[in-house]
Amino acid sequence: MSTESANPPDLPGEAARAARDIAEVPAVEVITTAAVHLMSAAAVKCGLAEDADAREHLDLDEARRLITALAGLVTAAAPEIGSQHAGPLRDGLKSLQLAFREASVVPDAPGQGPGERFTGSVV
Repeated sequence: MSTESANPPDLPGEAARAARDIAEVPAVEVITTAAVHLMSAAAVKCGLAEDADAREHLDLDEARRLITALAGLVTAAAPEIGSQHAGPLRDGLKSLQLAFREASVVPDAPGQGPGERFTGSVV
């Protein structure tokens, strides 16, 4: 018999350890990590993955959601995280918005692309 099934994990203890771990992480790191995850997912959904099957991952509907969420996060967080962190995030966001526009068969009108309600028109 496995010890895992005989001794279930100490979930309250695990939660407390996770809370202590996250308490030690500065807010700017949590925010930038979340933004990088959104960027990575959006890049894959825009067909920009580095593998040979990149185009198979293309899903512009999903990419639009991710880019819009990223734009909202970056716009809202910029005053809190400072320009040294916000600048590269904005650059990455703009690159994704342009990649989305390029991948779209029918491009959005200026100002109507993903996240553009937060960032303004990207051309």
